Amino acid sequence: MRATEPSEKTVRYTAAFFDNEHDLMAIAAEARLRGFEIQDVFSPYPIHGMDRAVGLERSRLGWIAFAAGALGLISAILLQVWTSAYDWPLNVGGKPFNSFPLFVPVMFELTVLFSGLISIGVLFMMNRLWIFSKKKIFEGVTDDQFVLVLKQADASFDTEKAARLFKKYGALKVMEGDKFV
Repeated sequence: MRATEPSEKTVRYTAAFFDNEHDLMAIAAEARLRGFEIQDVFSPYPIHGMDRAVGLERSRLGWIAFAAGALGLISAILLQVWTSAYDWPLNVGGKPFNSFPLFVPVMFELTVLFSGLISIGVLFMMNRLWIFSKKKIFEGVTDDQFVLVLKQADASFDTEKAARLFKKYGALKVMEGDKFV
């Protein structure tokens, strides 16, 4: 008989609220340089350069969109060649059965359709935004505040050092908890 395994260690988070993007950008870069693990950054709008400040690597979503578009293009070509030349050939005005210029609009439409729908689906899966998920972020974040969330992964997290860093950049308030979203 196996002994019961210890329960998973709970991870705590520290969130600091700021009133402008410049403080958020500066503290994110400095927190990363000082060895803090940045869990997430929330802002009411995209901030240019924030991905570099928090150390995010380049997204693979562009390549996924390209592959999905290529899949849509190949599907459109196969669909039209099959239906017009093999499955249901119709002689319309003596034109060839597989007239490529007539295929261009459908090829364009299916390329855009596949690329858009698959990209959005992958984006939702990558960010765990399921249909009925009940994720809630901090109140006021999407209106006018900016939030930096640090992960307290282990006992080496220095709360005093983090508090000094937050004070240096003028944090409006600091919250700690087990869940931030």
